[in-house]
Amino acid sequence: MKGALNGMTLDKQKKKEIASAYKTSFRPMGVYQIRNTVNGKLYVDGTMDLEGARNRFDFFKQTNMNTMSELRQDWAAFGGDAFVFEELDQIKPREETLNDPSELASYKEEVQALLELWLEKLQPYDEQGYNKRKRKL
Repeated sequence: MKGALNGMTLDKQKKKEIASAYKTSFRPMGVYQIRNTVNGKLYVDGTMDLEGARNRFDFFKQTNMNTMSELRQDWAAFGGDAFVFEELDQIKPREETLNDPSELASYKEEVQALLELWLEKLQPYDEQGYNKRKRKL
C-alpha cells in the first residue's frame, strides 16, 4: 500500500513537471484566419499556440458549438462545416532561446506585430470579416 502511495506521489510529481515544461515550452506560434467558405468573411487572430487554436476550432466543428462571439451568428446560420481554419504565418523560435521562458514576452510582441500586418493586409472588418476595428484614442 505504501509503495502504491509513493507511486501515486511520483505520478503527480511527474505530471507537475510535464505540465510545467509544457507551459514554458515554445509551441508553433503565429497568425491564423477562420474563413467562412459561404460568404468569404474572415476572422484573423494571433496566438502563442497555433496547434491549440486549430484543436479548439476542430473541437467547435465536431461538437457544433462555438464560443467565439464574433462568429456566432454566421455559425448558427451556416453551420460549422462552412468554416475553415487556415494558418497565415508562423514564427519559429530561435534555437538559442528554446529553453528560455523569459523570451516568451518578446515572442508575444512579434505575434502581435505580425497580427497587425495581416489585419492591415486583409482588412477583415465590417462586410469583409468578423474582426472589430480598434478604437482610436
